[in-house]
Amino acid sequence: MVPRWSRTVILAGLLLSLFAAPAIAIGPTPKGHLVLIGGGDKPPEVMRKFVELAGGKDAPIVVIPTASSEADAASYYEKLFREEYGCTNAVSLDIRKRSDAGRADWAALARNARGIFFGGGDQIRITNALLGTPVGDAIAAAFASGAVVGGTSAGTACQSEVMITGEGDFSQVRTRSVETWKGLGFLPPNVVVDQHFIRRQRENRLLSVVLENPDLLGVGVDEETAIWVRPDGTFQVLGRSGVMVFDAKGAPVRRQPHDTGQDLLGVHALKLHLLLPGETYNLLTRTVGGAR
Repeated sequence: MVPRWSRTVILAGLLLSLFAAPAIAIGPTPKGHLVLIGGGDKPPEVMRKFVELAGGKDAPIVVIPTASSEADAASYYEKLFREEYGCTNAVSLDIRKRSDAGRADWAALARNARGIFFGGGDQIRITNALLGTPVGDAIAAAFASGAVVGGTSAGTACQSEVMITGEGDFSQVRTRSVETWKGLGFLPPNVVVDQHFIRRQRENRLLSVVLENPDLLGVGVDEETAIWVRPDGTFQVLGRSGVMVFDAKGAPVRRQPHDTGQDLLGVHALKLHLLLPGETYNLLTRTVGGAR
């Protein structure tokens, strides 16, 4: 018999495939950069890179604190950018529910922003509130025209089209053990990202997703660490720890039936990279670059 939690995950996936809004459409060649932190402390050098890519301290920056349940999340991020990084034109859009993302004034702010930063919390709140809304579409348009999109923790997890929600059983590597929803889709296609990766030992859940979907490239970003993804599909590791990459494309993946109804997953010749700060990787060709 399939456990109750597994039936819930499977049902949620089926309902999502039928009714969920599609990932935000950003066009074939977005011009924007991504600066995505794995959670924990936000390294100052990473935050400064985000501000630099946005156009400097006077650039219009919009913060999306939607993932957080804290009442002061919007003011926290606005204060962070204004007081710690000297950003004179930083505002928070305190989007708590889907109707908030329909406001025309907030959509205009998002469309004109040169930097959009997603805070941490629960990534489901982000996608539920933004997908298929005027603010969500405005963010996609800004990114496509060259704005930088940043995020931390949940604000990083939501950036791939296949988004790991954090729900499931991660005690083994097996099928149907990790719940995924549609994310924003700002990362290149066939990339799935996870956060708090090394610190919280999340290898099992990312491996489960990648081995069940071998075309997906798994990128696990550790705390106090970021990937700076450029428009050409390459990223550089910034910060203080590492980034793991799981590549199972073309590798023999094995499935062994289990009495729970969830097959155990195995693989031979899986490619695993642990990239350190300064090292680069090409998400399109799946090749490692050198330090920069």
